[in-house]
Amino acid sequence: MDSYSMQAIQASLAGETVFCKFLSANDTGLTGGHQAGIYISKPSIPILFPEPGVRGEKKEKWVKVLWQDDFETDTRFIYYGQKTRNEYRITNFGRGFPFLKSEYTGALFVFVKFSEDYYKGFVLNTEDEINQYLDAFGLSPAETNRLVDIRHTSPEQNEKLEIDRFITGLDVDFPSSEEMSAAARRIQDAVYNHTDFIRSNPDRKLLDWTDAEYRLFRALEYARYGDLITRGFSNVEDFIATANQVLNRRKSRAGKSLEHHLAAIFDGNSILYTAQAVTEGNKKPDFIFPSQTAYHNMSFPADQLISLAAKTTCKDRWRQILNEADRLRGQTKYLCTLQQGISAAQMDEMQEEQVILVVPKPYIATYPRDRQDRIWTIEKFIKYVREVEQM
Repeated sequence: MDSYSMQAIQASLAGETVFCKFLSANDTGLTGGHQAGIYISKPSIPILFPEPGVRGEKKEKWVKVLWQDDFETDTRFIYYGQKTRNEYRITNFGRGFPFLKSEYTGALFVFVKFSEDYYKGFVLNTEDEINQYLDAFGLSPAETNRLVDIRHTSPEQNEKLEIDRFITGLDVDFPSSEEMSAAARRIQDAVYNHTDFIRSNPDRKLLDWTDAEYRLFRALEYARYGDLITRGFSNVEDFIATANQVLNRRKSRAGKSLEHHLAAIFDGNSILYTAQAVTEGNKKPDFIFPSQTAYHNMSFPADQLISLAAKTTCKDRWRQILNEADRLRGQTKYLCTLQQGISAAQMDEMQEEQVILVVPKPYIATYPRDRQDRIWTIEKFIKYVREVEQM
């Protein structure tokens, strides 16, 4: 997203009142200290004055305006109440003001009120900038020259804004997988306001967070590699090196993402656990409930210990979980996956090895119909763990 349109959208969301219009030839025809100024339609008076002007009287107010988040002007709002001139304008931009020139005719002027004497102004002069701003608030070009109802911003657009804000604020190329997952949850929760799903619909919440992190990561990849890919590579070796770097980072992130989001789900449901608990030697189940300490306490009942593995895909790697905890040999093991569909034969093998799949509810339909009743949802697993921990 172009920077000026992004700044204008963010300012619009933060401000009190917002106005936009396409600059006409009448607006841009004169420059310097004596220009007529930008015309404001009467229905949009609240962007300038609390009350309309009175015919026969001149009304004016001076304010500070920050333009393009770059420079300020002392600018005047004026109402000409003469019999021959009944109009509102923004005037006095100072000599050298760049935007009231003929080349800005047709640019989108966005004006945001933050207080009675402080405003932000933006002039968007490319098609991409203009369309991005209008799309953000669901406006057609015919719906300008009026106050903007910022409540019409789509959640998808708000998410894009939050993602861009996160990327802009980074001081590293790529944050850790834990930071990425946390940022995705924070953005998704803020935009869609479904934090209650952590308890009421954890299956949906896990998928929402996972999808949000995917979009965040792809946006970050584009921000970091987009220009390089557009320019091209000088040789095959450079291309392969970059491709390997991208793929390795994707694999690393995907492998940890599910664990991070599950941990947040468990935290939100007040469940006790240890992530990456050490059982024996180098064995590290992804989650041990209620804790690593309980696992190593031989007086703690083994039938009150639960292990959960988290694997984004598990079609070929599910057997890796069978020997992750010696105290749980002969007991049921749980495997949470985002795999969509496993063969009937593999599900039968899992049943023989006492492995229960834990899958987000919407994905269960992708498994063999006659074996779907073997699969647990995230919600069912949480209820089971809670019951065991309350024994």
